[in-house]
Amino acid sequence: MKKYILISCFILMFSSACNDDLLDTEPETSIPESIAFSTPAKILAQTNNLYKQLQNQNFYGGRFIVFNEQRADQFGQNDGNAATGSAVWNQNVASTNDFVNNVWAIGYTAINASNILISKMNETTIISKELAKNYIAEAKFIRAFCYFSLIQTYAKPYNQDKISLGLPLRLTPITTSGHNDLARSSVEMVYTQILKDLDEAETDLPVSYTTPLLNTSRAKKCTAIALKTRVLLVQNNFEKVITESKKIVSSTLPFQYTEGNLTQKLEANYTAIFGGSYTGTEAVFSIPFANSTTETPSAQYSLAYNYLAQPIIFLAAAGIVSDPALNSGTDARSGLIGISAANQKVLKKFSVTTAPFRDYVPVIRYAEILLNYAEAAANTNDLETSKALLKAVRNRSDPNYVFPEIDIATKESLIATIQKERDIELLGEGFRLMDLQRKVQTLPAKKGSIGTAPLVLPTSSNYIWPIPSGEIATNNLMVPNP
Repeated sequence: MKKYILISCFILMFSSACNDDLLDTEPETSIPESIAFSTPAKILAQTNNLYKQLQNQNFYGGRFIVFNEQRADQFGQNDGNAATGSAVWNQNVASTNDFVNNVWAIGYTAINASNILISKMNETTIISKELAKNYIAEAKFIRAFCYFSLIQTYAKPYNQDKISLGLPLRLTPITTSGHNDLARSSVEMVYTQILKDLDEAETDLPVSYTTPLLNTSRAKKCTAIALKTRVLLVQNNFEKVITESKKIVSSTLPFQYTEGNLTQKLEANYTAIFGGSYTGTEAVFSIPFANSTTETPSAQYSLAYNYLAQPIIFLAAAGIVSDPALNSGTDARSGLIGISAANQKVLKKFSVTTAPFRDYVPVIRYAEILLNYAEAAANTNDLETSKALLKAVRNRSDPNYVFPEIDIATKESLIATIQKERDIELLGEGFRLMDLQRKVQTLPAKKGSIGTAPLVLPTSSNYIWPIPSGEIATNNLMVPNP
């Protein structure tokens, strides 16, 4: 069989009766392996394709972030149609659900493409060894990013049961059919691989690229470090969060990272993060959309459509939107809260409300790094550093705000205040579910126009998504979630 290499995104669709190979690498849009890596330009195209897969509208290019917000407690649901994720919001998705299958398939397609590129770059003589190491590092970053997204979605939280079943840990390329059977590794083993990939990526990634757009849209050293702070925070490995954070956060105000021609820091104007060039100093890693309708999500999949144009989901009145920071008018973040025609509060971070929807998707912002660092510092009793980092984030959007002493006086109160700041600062960017689950907290009940979604206990089977029916049908060693 002639081997083929994927050159553009594709979605593998499944049903419970599907017999297709999950990792089929001969889609309609493919080219022979013999020429896919035959020139420097083609190798670069294969590397760029890894990022294009993250851009998929079912993944970070659109609905995956919405799914995480629907499963958490900050948004109500307006639309009861299954195509808008009503079952996701209602906490009752089945293993046959298209969304459940699509996210898994897209993540593993990107992982396999990363494995292929790593293998080919270890053999290539077409480009320099240094450039090949750069591309391998980018592939390892993408692989780690995908595994981290999938392990949080389909397996128990690390702090709940790290020896429980995680994911099939696929680390070698599959270019022919018949190689699907692979048992699930433990949650801990998957996290170990994620951090190994990120450590190795950090070593070989460049400090920066030649343009602000490339610095925003491709992995660089500080991108890998930043993602490590997120992964380690999920593990409650606070000492290592601090170690990694110190690599990219200066010890004193203004907190920033400068290396060569690259500077990462909070943007002075909060609203500029979500408009304008999208490539400012705060954008550590984003999903961009070029001036092409082929690279933009369709209506129901875009963030702007879900949050604002329709809106499919709206800000729950009892959620963080009731906090004074989002109502005071003195905090710049309150300017990104609007009122819909139905008199519901809605999020305006993503504001391109007519097709094509080309809002860049912020995946890692410098503000998150500071808040990760602040929480880790508080948990290790370095309260002064924690307060300084927290205040930097708040005072960027509200320069005159002073935290009440009761909110920051003790370790416990400070950690709670940092969590509230995360909920305000990162609202709608897909973090709330992660924060609830890493602390093994109940997913609260919530109200929407389509009724009330029940609370979900950490011990409930629907605390995580089920293993997709497509994977069960094609992997004879797959064990479903209980």
